[in-house]
Amino acid sequence: MIDHSGKNFPNINVETEPYWQGCRNHELLIQQCSDCGRHQFYPRIICTDCSSKNVKWVRASGKGKVLSYTIVHRAISKAYKSEVPYVIALIDLDEGPTMMSNVIQYDPQNVKVGMRVEVVFEDWSEKISIPKFRPENLDQNE
Repeated sequence: MIDHSGKNFPNINVETEPYWQGCRNHELLIQQCSDCGRHQFYPRIICTDCSSKNVKWVRASGKGKVLSYTIVHRAISKAYKSEVPYVIALIDLDEGPTMMSNVIQYDPQNVKVGMRVEVVFEDWSEKISIPKFRPENLDQNE
């Protein structure tokens, strides 16, 4: 496992624990309202569309497209220095929500708005796996 010490690890709480457990199992979980059917991310105790408290965790497809991105050339700390340049992107999941993550396993200069991506997970510790994205069907194109 790569040394991820010094990186910004997430703070897990009651609302986010199912999400992080899913990531640890390499499954991207998001919430879906049982009343109106809308998906949402980041985790909340109520539906952001209809205010229902009937939200449940469902497995997302892990696929989406790049809505916007930036290429980081100067690391925020020494812990990230070996990764520059890296892409931070807004990913529109096929289920509707948008999440921020990295696009990896791809030349940052070739990332484009609208590019199809799929989730992959980086294991940072025994308890934390971070969802990141790579171009969809990358294995098939190599």
